[in-house]
Amino acid sequence: MFSSLLLGAIVGAVLGLTGAGGGILAVPALVVGMGWPMQQATPVALVAVAGSAAIGALEAFRRRLVRYRAAFFMATAGVPLTSLGVRIAHALSQRVLLTLFAIVMLVVAVRLLSQALRHGQSEREDSRLCVGRINPDTGRLVWSWTTGVALAATGALTGLMTGLLGVGGGFIIVPMLRKLTNVSMHGIVATSLMVIALVGSGGVVSTILHGTTLPLELTLWFSLTTAAGMVVGRLVSQRLSALHVQVGFASALICVALGLLVKAALGW
Repeated sequence: MFSSLLLGAIVGAVLGLTGAGGGILAVPALVVGMGWPMQQATPVALVAVAGSAAIGALEAFRRRLVRYRAAFFMATAGVPLTSLGVRIAHALSQRVLLTLFAIVMLVVAVRLLSQALRHGQSEREDSRLCVGRINPDTGRLVWSWTTGVALAATGALTGLMTGLLGVGGGFIIVPMLRKLTNVSMHGIVATSLMVIALVGSGGVVSTILHGTTLPLELTLWFSLTTAAGMVVGRLVSQRLSALHVQVGFASALICVALGLLVKAALGW
């Protein structure tokens, strides 16, 4: 029990420090810290991450930062794909899943370090993939078929990865929306949190329907400490440089990914 409390607090602190992408550490924390297979860790991690994301999304919604129509649209495309992701996960071996997860973490880490090296340089205006723009008169997203396709694809990929690896999907949603829209970064993170909450909840249901047992007491305590850790992480983040947090998070991802690769190779 103590291990689950400590792991939840650590994951929550990372969520609070880094925002929507921090949930990627929830599954590795349970796999390494509790010795669980990924298929068992997935629903517990998703409950904690989706719950914490919901808290953040509600706070952002009160501040009118959430693009809720886009969030619901992406979730509608993503939730059905969680079931496919779960089916694939159950068909793959533990070693393959660990390797895939490690590769995803390394890709995210490389992207974060690349952004850190370009710190201070703006790339939003130069994006040729921007298909969703904000109407300056109304402040709302202008919808078109290209906007719908782009958001649906983002939601579908998020749902697939949620079911397959038990990740929240912030590492997919945030960079995709940065490239595909001109929504402010605060709005992107807020919208991402809402999508994570909705798609993550769908992922939990899918894993349970596919026969995975959810340990209720442990899940509750892990989720509560994750939420508490997130609050503390947010407070601490206000005193830290965003650049330092980004580099530190990327370094942590690389270390964890290498650990997962070793675990997969040796079959621990």
